[in-house]
Amino acid sequence: MVKKRRGKKQSNWLIIIETFVILFVLIIAFVSFRYYRRQAIETEKIRQQQIAREAARQKIIKQHKAFINEIGPVAQEVDKSYELLPSITIAQACLESNYGKSSLSQKYNNLFGVKGSNPNTSAILTTKEFEKGKWVLVKARFQIYDSYEASIRAHARLFQRGTSWNKNQYQHVLAAKDYQTQAHALVKDGYATDPNYADKLIKIIQQYQLDRFDK
Repeated sequence: MVKKRRGKKQSNWLIIIETFVILFVLIIAFVSFRYYRRQAIETEKIRQQQIAREAARQKIIKQHKAFINEIGPVAQEVDKSYELLPSITIAQACLESNYGKSSLSQKYNNLFGVKGSNPNTSAILTTKEFEKGKWVLVKARFQIYDSYEASIRAHARLFQRGTSWNKNQYQHVLAAKDYQTQAHALVKDGYATDPNYADKLIKIIQQYQLDRFDK
């Protein structure tokens, strides 16, 4: 009788232990499932974000290329008469007009931020300029053009004619025979106030192979 009771108790303990083991295994499996499911969701979320970012990047690149294809042939045609490299002109237009997205270029066809003085052919806008080592917002009057071509021609004439106080203002720009030299000459001859202007132009030229327009 005693042996039967002991056997029954041992059997009950075994059932209890087996039940706890099964519960423990189920809990571990559930926790693991939740963990790996959460990891899978996070991984998929990151993947979708990467896809969205890449799609947005490709869309921007496509817009940039469309703008370059629009003004590239114009710059190529105009610049051959002015000793300028089309790659530099195109890169300047891209940089200074944000690839044709700036209000100045969209409303007034002004691709290069050219200032104006005649109220009948210019408009007042707020712009950023680099002064005394920092960027500041200033209001200035900018020239209005009837087309991108008119803006590019005026831009080319500026380098040929120089400024009212120095007709040889851009002599180093005109003497340059490659886009790297011409980009740095723009800063050297005082065209740009941004100390990183040349590097920005070179980066755009190399990114979109704009030197193909120089050939």
